[in-house]
Amino acid sequence: MSQRPNVIVILADDMGFSDLGCYGGEIATPNLDRLARDGVRMSQFYNTARCSPSRASLLTGVHPHQTGIGILTDDDRPYGYPGTLDQGCPTMAEVLRSAGYATYLSGKWHLTGQLRQPDDTWPTRRGFDRFFGTIIGASDYYDPFSLYAGETPVTDLPDDFYYTNAISDAAVGFCTEHGLQRPDDPFFLYVAFTAPHWPLHAPAEAVAKYQGRYDEGWDVLRVERHRRLIEEGILDPRWTMSERDPEVPAWNDTPDQDWHARRMEVYAAQVEVMDAGIGRILDAVDALGRTDDTVVMFLSDNGGCAEDLLPAWVDELPGAPLYLRERTRDGRRVRRGNEPDRTPGGQDTFSSYGRPWANLSNTPFREYKHWVHEGGIATPFVVRWPSALEPQTIAHVPHQLPDIMATVLEITGVEHPADAPPVEGASMLDAWRGGDGPGHTLYFEHEGNAAVRRGRWKLVRKYPGEWQLYDVSADRTELDDRAAAEPAVVAELVAAYHEWAGRCGVVPRETILEGRGSRPQPSESGWRA
Repeated sequence: MSQRPNVIVILADDMGFSDLGCYGGEIATPNLDRLARDGVRMSQFYNTARCSPSRASLLTGVHPHQTGIGILTDDDRPYGYPGTLDQGCPTMAEVLRSAGYATYLSGKWHLTGQLRQPDDTWPTRRGFDRFFGTIIGASDYYDPFSLYAGETPVTDLPDDFYYTNAISDAAVGFCTEHGLQRPDDPFFLYVAFTAPHWPLHAPAEAVAKYQGRYDEGWDVLRVERHRRLIEEGILDPRWTMSERDPEVPAWNDTPDQDWHARRMEVYAAQVEVMDAGIGRILDAVDALGRTDDTVVMFLSDNGGCAEDLLPAWVDELPGAPLYLRERTRDGRRVRRGNEPDRTPGGQDTFSSYGRPWANLSNTPFREYKHWVHEGGIATPFVVRWPSALEPQTIAHVPHQLPDIMATVLEITGVEHPADAPPVEGASMLDAWRGGDGPGHTLYFEHEGNAAVRRGRWKLVRKYPGEWQLYDVSADRTELDDRAAAEPAVVAELVAAYHEWAGRCGVVPRETILEGRGSRPQPSESGWRA
């Protein structure tokens, strides 16, 4: 049997920093909590604030702008990004397969604009031996658009089909088949859940478990999460929790509390069903007898999502996005939007949990998906590798997505192709073992929102606003802007940002907006942040 470790990367979609039980949340996540107890939790790991760019960076080890996916999968050329994964940036699957690994993907791809016809941008042609999942990003959980097994459309769905469970089942199947067909080879398994991304779809029995759990409201629950994060050792007690988002009313002043609570009940159910599936995947690895030499990583692609879906009947929408179904599988009309007279959970609704609950998900931080303040980019990160890492460890060294590829290359001993753009990240193995890490500078940019993290300082900008500066060693919740008091630090980090942006192909936001002109923007397609 090969001594090279198996690698499993599990990615949640739109899940906030404090949703998991092992990160202070009240959602039942026993399997991820077990993974955390048996391994390492990172307190300062960062994504890139949006789904497609995070996936592109995770899989290639470079920054998303270098991959051609600086925003989403729209083709914004000649003024912006092509929106498809560049052929010159090899994926983790391609790199590991060239070294003898079997490679599997179950779940969401979202790295191509070609949604109907397989081409060179599909996962089956970017290194994955087996694929089950959706090519598009968001989708109906009961009847997802662009669902494929390999390159064959999946259209005959069982009555009890639920996408999160199907992703887990396929991943378990890949593990089981690997043990039968290639037992002497290591494998790479990428599990890309769509949970808990909107729409709020979850089985009724899963939602029922949370009935009444959120009746106290977001104000009380934020305080409770913050306290537990400190008790867990994830947060420094010096870091004061940010105030409630100014656009969010106090819970006691909020009408339709039952409906608001129901939204979070469905969201919590989505997370718990995902966790149960992860438990089945871990059991499948146990059944192979490969637990000790399997590295399992879990993270989220961005912070909690404050997008608010606008009301409309889908069959009355001109040019409705492909992910919106006009009818349920049994023929009922589908209503999009967040309305108190529509109870979320079933397929005839298509709604989101909105800014108030996203503010809870991102406790104790400010901002959300899209922005690169901590609420948009901070993610839970759990890793277990029983043969090499000590259990019940918390690593506080800052790292970001390109570091995953660098780490995988180190632990597998696989060489990155010499003719490809070099990996931008640094290995996390030293940090996982209690070291101080590489001390490298971290860079972020999405839709003009930008940040630099170097040592104690974080320079950050919410486009089109001014640069802010925070001492994140004392103030990680970004409440005390030090820009005016530290102009030399600001100048140093601004210069570093512009050097990085030029080297990595960041297109200025103004250029993209000018090029788009009057073309529809995302808010016109049904959501607003």
